[in-house]
Amino acid sequence: MRSPVTGIVALILLFVAAITAYSSFFTVQQTEQALVVRLGRPVDIATEPGLHVKAPFIDTVIPIDRRILDLENPSQEVIASDQKRLVVDAFARYRIKDALRFYQSVGSIQAANLQLTTLLNAALRRVLGEVTFIQVVRDEREALMGRIRDQLDHEADGYGIQVVDVRIRRADLPEQNSQAVYQRMQTERQREAAEFRAQGGQKAQEIRANADREATVIVAEANSKAEQIRGEGDAERNRLFAEAYSKDPDFFAFYRSMTAYETGLKGSDTRFLLKPESDFFRFFGGPSGKSSAEAAAPTSGQAAAPKP
Repeated sequence: MRSPVTGIVALILLFVAAITAYSSFFTVQQTEQALVVRLGRPVDIATEPGLHVKAPFIDTVIPIDRRILDLENPSQEVIASDQKRLVVDAFARYRIKDALRFYQSVGSIQAANLQLTTLLNAALRRVLGEVTFIQVVRDEREALMGRIRDQLDHEADGYGIQVVDVRIRRADLPEQNSQAVYQRMQTERQREAAEFRAQGGQKAQEIRANADREATVIVAEANSKAEQIRGEGDAERNRLFAEAYSKDPDFFAFYRSMTAYETGLKGSDTRFLLKPESDFFRFFGGPSGKSSAEAAAPTSGQAAAPKP
């Protein structure tokens, strides 16, 4: 017959064996790596996910996150090279690349966050203190974030940490300075706008003056050409008149009188106070332009007829 003591001992041994077997294995998740520490001294690093073996009871497993971790930095006041005060809100992304160095230097993620916050603030002050306010806010923001990341990554390398990214979420003036700066910027923009308007008005005046001068020159040239053509026409007309007069003076005189009649008697209520024997009406008496008495009188070349 088996003794009860033997059964109890067997159960105890089985329990101890189970505990020993349980403490000899550990599991590494895909999102972490494990540091095996034996009596306070690191002996192994498990980076592959799955089941791993360790010495029971004397080995301690410290899981260390291998994902990209966030570092939220509180807002800091930084002085730029142009003595502008900036309130900078930044954050960083990092991961643990050397678990052993990380454990030996900082020991935990909370301690690493505190150390990285100090380093990030120092890098922000160094980099942003070398540039102006406009470069931070508008011109070189991307390049400045790259410089801050490189400096922070170099300093964090001693802790087994790789800095993946640094971003400036906000970089503004302090509230007490914003209104004055905005007012100065508005005044500057208004001055530039007034200067542009003045330049535009000057340019418009120059264009208008040039156009007026060109128009005056064109009109003067056109009037000169017209006067020249009119003078040539008058000369041609006078030539024709002179030629006609030399050929037939009586017909030319008759034609000129008819033209004068047409011009003078064109109106609907034209009145002339002239003597009937006036030279103006000399063609009213006959086509020869002479009165009846003059037509009946003998010419100076004829002799008087003898009396019977």
